Amino acid sequence: MRIAVFPGTFDPVTVGHVDIAIRARTLFDHVVIAVAHNARKNPVLDTHTRVALAREALASLEGVEVKASEGLLVDFCKAEGAIAIVKGLRGGADYDFERPMALMNRALTGIETVFISGDPALQHIASSLVRDVARHGGSIEGLVPEGVEPALLAALERERG
Repeated sequence: MRIAVFPGTFDPVTVGHVDIAIRARTLFDHVVIAVAHNARKNPVLDTHTRVALAREALASLEGVEVKASEGLLVDFCKAEGAIAIVKGLRGGADYDFERPMALMNRALTGIETVFISGDPALQHIASSLVRDVARHGGSIEGLVPEGVEPALLAALERERG
């Protein structure tokens, strides 16, 4: 079985993430969505919520599962039996950011990274932009899967205190 890991913070999961997961599943027998804790980021949604929202968004997609991930991505990949890491790219800046990590992951374990170009119709969607739009009262309808908007708005309200 060819297993791939699609890692990310997914804060929140977006329709762009769902698109990449769907297309990754056509390339691999099984795709594990790794909802990561990233020390460089301060997520609005807690890990449990991010995992639950991603599971809900991808529930109808056979051969895809969602798990929380901590520590080195390559260790998670080895534990899952993955042969590849999947990364979605919106443009050149994403590639410039992801390439050094892909090379490091390959150097550490031999696991290759497969880059999937984002759907041009979705390239403007990034979790950080979705959070900013929601934080300022804008609509994020169509940017996130059903069920994400209420959870994000509630988390932003708690953040405001």
